Amino acid sequence: MMKVSVLFTFLFLPFLVFSQHPAPEELSISKAAFTTKKLKGSPDFLAADGDDVWILNTGRVEKLSVKSKQPVLTVYIPDACGALVVGFNAVWVASCSLQSVYRIDNKTGKIICKIHCGIADRAGEISLAVGDSAVWILSDSAGVLSRINPATNTVVARIAVLPNSYCAVYDYNGVWITNTNANSVQRIDPKKNAVTATIPVGKAPRFLAAGENGIWTFNQSDGTVSHIDPLLNEVISEIDTKVPGTGGDITTGAGRIWVRAKYGRLLQTINPVTNVVETIYNPLAGSGAVRVTNHFIWVTAHDINTIWILKR
Repeated sequence: MMKVSVLFTFLFLPFLVFSQHPAPEELSISKAAFTTKKLKGSPDFLAADGDDVWILNTGRVEKLSVKSKQPVLTVYIPDACGALVVGFNAVWVASCSLQSVYRIDNKTGKIICKIHCGIADRAGEISLAVGDSAVWILSDSAGVLSRINPATNTVVARIAVLPNSYCAVYDYNGVWITNTNANSVQRIDPKKNAVTATIPVGKAPRFLAAGENGIWTFNQSDGTVSHIDPLLNEVISEIDTKVPGTGGDITTGAGRIWVRAKYGRLLQTINPVTNVVETIYNPLAGSGAVRVTNHFIWVTAHDINTIWILKR
C-alpha cells in the first residue's frame, strides 16, 4: 500500500505543482505610472472620453488630457457626486443636493440641461449608465431605476427594482444593477423596462463593470469580485481580491478587470479567462477610482489629490 501511495505522489506531483497559478506580480503604482498628476480638490470618479477622462471633483467636473498639465475644461455643478458617464455627445453627472442629473456638452463644457429625477444615495456612492438610447440612474433607495431619454432630456420610465440599489452599468443588451443589501444583481430588459433576472453574488455588492466576457461586481463586505456570465445569468467565479471595506471602484479594459480599493491593496488586475489576480499595485492611498481609455489606465486617489496614468 505504501508503494502505491508513493508511486501516485511521484507521478502526479508535477501536475499538482504546475497546475497552481503563480503568485501575483507586485508593483509600485508610482513606478509603474508613466506620468502622475496632482489636482486640487478631491479628484475621484472617472469617465472615459476617448483618451481623455472626465473626473469628479469638489463641486465640479473636469476634463483631463494626458497632453495637458491643467484641466482642459472645468464645469461647476452643485454637490456633484457619483460615477459619471459619457454618452450621446455629453457627460452626465449627478448632483446629490439637487437630486438631479446634469447633461454637459463633452466638447465645450456647456451645461445643456438639468433633469430632476432623484438620487438613490445622497452620499454619492452611485454610478450612472448609458445604453439602448437611454441614460440610467438609480433614483430612489426604495427601489427605483429611472430611464432618461436623451432626445427629450426627460425621465420616461421608472422601473421597480429591489431596495438599496445604487449602481448601474449597461452591456450585453441589458442594464445591470447591484442590490447592496440583498447581495444580488438584477438584470433589466430595456425593451420591456422590467427585471428579467436576479442573481445572487457576494456580500454587499456596490460598484460593477461590464466587458471582458462578463459582468463584474465589487463586493464590499467580503472583498470579493463576482464574475457573472451574461448568457447564463449566473455567477461562474468568485474571486477573493482580499479588499473588504467601503469605497473603491471596478472597471474593465485592456484585457483585464481593474479593482481599485481603499484597504488591503490599492489596485489589482484580474485575468478574465482564468479569474485569477495577476498584478497588485501598492502602496495604499485611501479610496479612489479607475477607468481605461483607448491607450491608458487612469487611477485616482482623492485623499492625496493624485492621479496616476498607466500605459495599456
